[in-house]
Amino acid sequence: MKLTVAELAKYMDHTMLKPDATQAMIDQCIDEAIKYNTASVCINPYWVKHTADRLKDTDINTCTVIGFPLGASTTEIKVAEAIDAIKNGAEEIDMVINIGELKSGHTDIVKQDIQAVAKAVHDHDRLLKVIIETCLLTDDEKVTASKLTVAGGADFVKTSTGFSTGGAKAEDVALMRQAVGPDFKIKASGGIHHLDEAYAMIEAGANRLGVSASVQILEEAARQ
Repeated sequence: MKLTVAELAKYMDHTMLKPDATQAMIDQCIDEAIKYNTASVCINPYWVKHTADRLKDTDINTCTVIGFPLGASTTEIKVAEAIDAIKNGAEEIDMVINIGELKSGHTDIVKQDIQAVAKAVHDHDRLLKVIIETCLLTDDEKVTASKLTVAGGADFVKTSTGFSTGGAKAEDVALMRQAVGPDFKIKASGGIHHLDEAYAMIEAGANRLGVSASVQILEEAARQ
């Protein structure tokens, strides 16, 4: 596989979710996204308004995270977070599932959690990605979580927060692709630092990549 730099950039949610991210770091992330024309800039909810204001004259979306990074907020809080982020300018919402309830076998609760956030997001004509945190799940749980994401009405299923015990793996993306079918979208995120890793995720079935190392990867692509 070989993509142009511009094609590869459109797979990327250029990400800055560090808890100590300063405004200067957020602005650098935005500047880099504008330079390469990435799919989105993904930042914590506090920075949504600032980011959306800076991106308003571009075709780059503002993406943020809710129930992040543990997924253990109540559904009501996740819905409120999503609506607040949308009011501040977010166009894409990445939510974390209730991992503990999934592992407890309470799939109806997990599905209802996704459905409630999906309704709130779609009522505002925005896009929802659902983070299942693959590093904490068995293969059977990854399949179940992926199918619940589809059943819950989300737009993407996403591998990881990048803040747990591991990140995206190509084999997990392939398993998720098998679970959701050929048309549902997948985001691979967490630990993608090099061009070969980005290509591996795309070849396994990823439609979007959550990366903080976008510039490094795109510069690597430009040298080829």
